[in-house]
Amino acid sequence: MQGVLGLAVIMALAWLLGERRRVNFQRIAVGLGLQFGLALLFLRLPGMSGVFLWLNKVTEALSDATLAGCSFLFGYLHQYRRYLLQIAFAPAPGASTWIFAFVSLPMIIVLSALSAVLFHWGILQHVVRGFSFLLRKSMGLGGALGVGVAANVFMGMVEAPLLIRHYLRGLTHSELFALMTTGMATIAGTVLVLYATVLAPVLDNALGQILTASIISCPAALLIAELMVPESGPPSDGGEIDAQYRSGMDALSAGTSEGLKLYMNVAATLLVYVALTHLINTMVGALPDVEGQPLSLQRCFGWLFAPLAWLLGVPWAECPAAGQLLGTKAIINELVAYMDMAALPSGTFSPRSILILTYALCGFANPGSVG
Repeated sequence: MQGVLGLAVIMALAWLLGERRRVNFQRIAVGLGLQFGLALLFLRLPGMSGVFLWLNKVTEALSDATLAGCSFLFGYLHQYRRYLLQIAFAPAPGASTWIFAFVSLPMIIVLSALSAVLFHWGILQHVVRGFSFLLRKSMGLGGALGVGVAANVFMGMVEAPLLIRHYLRGLTHSELFALMTTGMATIAGTVLVLYATVLAPVLDNALGQILTASIISCPAALLIAELMVPESGPPSDGGEIDAQYRSGMDALSAGTSEGLKLYMNVAATLLVYVALTHLINTMVGALPDVEGQPLSLQRCFGWLFAPLAWLLGVPWAECPAAGQLLGTKAIINELVAYMDMAALPSGTFSPRSILILTYALCGFANPGSVG
C-alpha cells in the first residue's frame, strides 16, 4: 500500500505542478498499463533483454562511427572510450573521467547529417507515418513524437530529437514537452554497460534491471507529461513536409552545418549550467555547517527527497540515505549517484530498496542535461 500511495501522490503532484488542465485519462491508463506490461515482459520472459541489447548495437555503431571521425580530428582521444571503465573508478587527481566535448557531443553533428540524408531519401517520413498509425490507436500520440520517444530508449536527450528535427516545428506544445520529458527520464544505450558494471556488486542482473528501468520510463514519462501539460488539440501526424535539399550531398552538407550550430550551443549552455550549479554550491557551502558537515545542494535536496524516497517504497529508516542519493542524482548526475550507492557500507539498504533506487536514479534529469 505504501507504493500505491506513492504512485497516487506523485501523479497528483505532477498535475498540481503543471498547467492543471483536464487530462486524457485513457492515455494515463495506457501509460500505467504499459509500464507494468513492459516490466513483466522484460523481467519474466527469457530473451527479451537480449533483443533490445541487440537493437542497442545500432547506437553503438553510431557511437563507434563518431569516434572514428573524432580519431581523425583529435588523435589519441578516440581511444579514450576503451579506458572508460578503468578511469571512471580511479581517475587521476583533478582529471575529468570523460572528455565530453570531444567524445560525446560530436554525435550531435553525425546524427544531424544522417537525419537530413534519411529525410531527403524519404526513409524518415515512412518511419514517422508508421509510428503515427500504431501510436494514435494505442495512446493517441502523433507519429513524430512516437519516433522521438522510441529513440530515447537508445539515444541521449539531444540525439533522439535530431531524428525528427524536420518535424519539431509542427509539434504541439504538449508534444514538445513530452519529448523533452522522455529525454530526461531515460538514459542512452551507450552507458548501459557502464552503469551495470558499477551496480553489479550490489544488484543481481544489473544490466537487465537498468535496461528495463530505461524502457519503462518511456510510458512513465508520457504519463507525467500528460498530467503536467495535457494535450488540448489533435496530435501532429507527421504529414508531408516540403523537400529542403536539392541532392543527397546537399542534405549531408546542410545537416552537418546545422549539427555544428547545435553542437556549439549545447556545449556553451552546458558549460554555463554546470558553472552556475557549482557557484550555487559554493555559496551554500559558505553557510554555517549543519550536523558537523558543510551544506551543499546535494544535502539540501537529500532532505527534500527523503519523503519522496518513502513514497517510492523505501523504509523510513533508510530514507535519509536514499534522499541523499536522489539529491546527488538531481544535482550532479546518475552515474555519481550509482557509484555512491555501490560504495555504501553493506546493510545501508535492503535488497528491495537497492532495486527501487536503481529504477529511481535511472534517468538523465539534472542541470547539466538541461543545459
